[in-house]
Amino acid sequence: MLKNKFITRIVIFILLFAANQSISAQQSALKRVLVNQAGYNSGESKRFVAWGIADKTGFEIVSATTGKTVFKGIIKNYSGDFSLFNPVDHVSEYIIKVNGLQSSVPFKIAPFYLELISSKLAYDFFVDVRGSTDPVHSNEAKVYGGGPSRDCGAYGLETVFETMFYASNPALFDNWKNEMGEGKMPDLVALILWHAEFAYNHINYNGPVAERHGWLGYKDSAKMNYDYWNTLDQLAAVCAAYHSFLKPYLSAEKYQAYRKVCLEKWTAYDRHKVVRYWTYSTKWVDSGYQEFNEMGNAFGQSVFSNLFMYLCEKNEADGKPEQFLKWAQLSAEDIIKNWDFNNPRHMWWIRNAEHITPQALAFFLLTVPDKAPKGTKEKLTAWANHISAKTTNPWQYRVHNDTERAHPKTKELGGAPALGGSLFAAAYLLNQPQLRELAWSQVNFVFGLNPLGAHLSNKSKERVALNGYWEGVEYGWPDSHPNGYGQLGLVRGTLDGTPLDKDFPRMNQKVDGKMADTATDKIGKNAYATEGWAISNRGWMATLTFSSLHSTAIYFVNAAGKKITHVGKLKKVFIRLKAPLNLHPDKVDEAWVELKEEDAPTIKYQLKETGPDTGTFSAAYTPGQFHKVTASYGYSGFKKQAVLEVKK
Repeated sequence: MLKNKFITRIVIFILLFAANQSISAQQSALKRVLVNQAGYNSGESKRFVAWGIADKTGFEIVSATTGKTVFKGIIKNYSGDFSLFNPVDHVSEYIIKVNGLQSSVPFKIAPFYLELISSKLAYDFFVDVRGSTDPVHSNEAKVYGGGPSRDCGAYGLETVFETMFYASNPALFDNWKNEMGEGKMPDLVALILWHAEFAYNHINYNGPVAERHGWLGYKDSAKMNYDYWNTLDQLAAVCAAYHSFLKPYLSAEKYQAYRKVCLEKWTAYDRHKVVRYWTYSTKWVDSGYQEFNEMGNAFGQSVFSNLFMYLCEKNEADGKPEQFLKWAQLSAEDIIKNWDFNNPRHMWWIRNAEHITPQALAFFLLTVPDKAPKGTKEKLTAWANHISAKTTNPWQYRVHNDTERAHPKTKELGGAPALGGSLFAAAYLLNQPQLRELAWSQVNFVFGLNPLGAHLSNKSKERVALNGYWEGVEYGWPDSHPNGYGQLGLVRGTLDGTPLDKDFPRMNQKVDGKMADTATDKIGKNAYATEGWAISNRGWMATLTFSSLHSTAIYFVNAAGKKITHVGKLKKVFIRLKAPLNLHPDKVDEAWVELKEEDAPTIKYQLKETGPDTGTFSAAYTPGQFHKVTASYGYSGFKKQAVLEVKK
């Protein structure tokens, strides 16, 4: 009994110490002007938070090198906006000063800066977090702990989001081929193929797992140890990508094997419909049968998988694409009718899977907009309006209700990092620039524009030594959980934690005062705010994917630089591409687009940057005898193209 009391006191002391450390970290951060520590993209929304500072107080941005003031503005709602500040100098750093607060950390402003420092790390994470280097015999005895990604079964859906990531900006990933790609293919492509092979070799796996909080299966039916159904969703994405960009790297025989198993098991595994009530959880945050759950049956997952099979099958002579399109439409109609923004089980309660629903509707509108069910865009609009109403606080963080900022029972690591992608997609499809501004605020939150003033990734010496951390970030997440289920200590680009409900200051709270009584955390330990997970990083990858929708553009121009759609025969024109490809700020980078002259084979056409760090690429082109020329960049729903009509 005495021993148990002693242990209890030690535990309480540790928890109180951790809580005091968290409070101290928050109070320290709130005394500082809080910014995106790495920096901001030129031409995009730029915000900071100055907690406790009255409206109409002035702020100034100064050069970190010269100390000269380069921009001025005023505070409103504890925050400041400097979106209009777009310096031509992309190398210098800047500092924001506000009377009454410590100055911000230095930050940069440059074209596509955040995408370029984040994209490699986004897939490096999935390279490092694999349960094994062998996709065929990947720790089968404990496939849940050592599956395609550690601490993650087939519900990780890695190929779904990796294929879209590559499709959104393919020339970027050609820069990195020497890790998994062995110099022969982009590392990201090699990673996609690794995950595909894992899915194929575990298509029937229902054996032992390391640990699971519950089980899978309908009530009164056989239970699943492992969510092998989701292997089909992974393979469907690869089958679609085969016809857009994987043919040079994936053999026809292997592709047909993947396709065959999808066709054979699609209805047997219920991938043709929205699967409800088949996850049973024993975790305190989501105990019982789940209508939707982050572990494998998110609202919208079947929209993605059926659209992928539609895109695949319409390229096959014996394909039946219409049946997959019909299933995708039925799944989307189910969302349009039943997705309830006020039902937490459909929204933030499913945490890391929440981003799948709006992104699935967006993907429908991006890939086959004329075949999307009636009401798809309207439902996405309604969702965007709901999120906008929940982000009116200085952080532009999506709160849950009037008293709760973050989920009171669990970490929110799958929230802000993934929400940015959904907002980027909605902003593009709905032509609402204010949603894009909200999306950038979610990115800023990841990089330290949050109540703790810390990037959501722990900046350990080990990760820095592995080139596994973001440049320009001074303060990383204060804790890490390196030996948790995912064993993420040496994994590049890991997101480790996020502010809890108590970490958000209330409007009537003094910076140096006690934590407000309205905080509603019921987790029981601070440590649970610090534990990364593969599907948290998946949502971050999705944000970087959908951010490209606005930032990528392709067009033809004449010698005067004017955009054109028609030209005379043998008249020289220029192909222009704007995309996050300016990796080297001190030199001219290269890019490529795909060029198709009527029925001639498609070719890769090389472009060069118009100057160091411009992010715009150009090449001269003289049309010959062709009537129509098409230049394109990206694949599937992320493809941008320009058409040039040639007059005879």
